[in-house]
Amino acid sequence: MTSAEKTAHVRRYFELLTASVIDCIISLFDTEAHVVSPFLGKMNLADFFKKLGDASSASKLTVFDVLVGEYGDSAATHFEYDWTLKNGDQIVFQGVDYFKFSESGRFASIPIFYDTHPVRNDVGDKYASA
Repeated sequence: MTSAEKTAHVRRYFELLTASVIDCIISLFDTEAHVVSPFLGKMNLADFFKKLGDASSASKLTVFDVLVGEYGDSAATHFEYDWTLKNGDQIVFQGVDYFKFSESGRFASIPIFYDTHPVRNDVGDKYASA
């Protein structure tokens, strides 16, 4: 997979996340992939996206940069997340997702990085009810 193809793969992830197409998002990952969330910790991929879908009513993600790693097995993406929760609360924050690619070209893992303090101050733990 070329750097351009990896960048397109990452951008596709954000398009699908904005569209809330969970099954298609999961298809971008290896079956043993995991997510590391600032709020939820390390989780199985399907469990994480189910919880996210259950907590969300709408999402808009704006990608600023996709940077493919020096060895070609990773990419970091700076993005803005405009997130509307099921209860109508809206949260806007910036973060970085760090994608690790597997041999297959799919994602093997995705640690998510953002400052959780403003989000917790605004809305508390909205995953608790999901």
